[in-house]
Amino acid sequence: MAEQEENMSFLGHLEELRWRLVKMVIAILIFAIVIFVFTEWITMNIFLNLAEPDFPIFQFFCELFNICVDKINIKWQSVEMTGQFSTNLMMAVVGGIVLAFPWVFYQIWSFVKPGLKAKEVKSARGIVFFVSVLFFIGIAFGYFVIAPLTVQFFGNWTMADQIKNQITINSYLKTIVSTVFFTGVLFLLPVVIQIFSKLGIITSTWLKKYRKHSFVVVLILAAIITPPDLITQIIVAIPIMVLYELGIRIAKRIEKKRYNDSLVK
Repeated sequence: MAEQEENMSFLGHLEELRWRLVKMVIAILIFAIVIFVFTEWITMNIFLNLAEPDFPIFQFFCELFNICVDKINIKWQSVEMTGQFSTNLMMAVVGGIVLAFPWVFYQIWSFVKPGLKAKEVKSARGIVFFVSVLFFIGIAFGYFVIAPLTVQFFGNWTMADQIKNQITINSYLKTIVSTVFFTGVLFLLPVVIQIFSKLGIITSTWLKKYRKHSFVVVLILAAIITPPDLITQIIVAIPIMVLYELGIRIAKRIEKKRYNDSLVK
């Protein structure tokens, strides 16, 4: 009888997981369809304008540091039969995931929450909002800072004057979308530290001890998602290291609370 109840409970969890996944997919599809419908406007006003010299980050550098950029002479093209369609589909799906992220994370959290203790749920109050804000700040940073610098660097790079850049729209959009998306993911670092701290895998002392090593890792990650120039890598590394320091403070708070709870017991 106990085994039957356990199996029913297991099947019940599977059923709940299935419906949560369905809700996630529906939300992503709704946003993806909207993006697909407005493809032309989004392509022209959100993606292709990253190559324009009047983009905010370029104006900022021009006015503050007198470092101005020229218009990138790119001839957009698609060289594959399904190139534009597959690129459009990729843009819509990734965009749907980004826009539906708060709902997707809410579904994940709602599935995990019943298995946690009351104190753990209370300490994680507002986590959906906190995680969503961090993710969207990362997306905004990737879009307004990293992506245009990436476009400017690679769009103007030539090995010789005789070689002209004729970039495919597929290559361009994949570079932008992946750069922006992974920057958003990187900004979730404090959340990862919080989870590992609660599990007892890492401590604030450990994080402080390997701070210098972490900085090197951050620079490597920055080099992967950004152009290979030092200035851009530093621009990316600074906010990530700030988030790392925030993670140390979060870990210290968790350890302090754990210590106080042990004294009460």
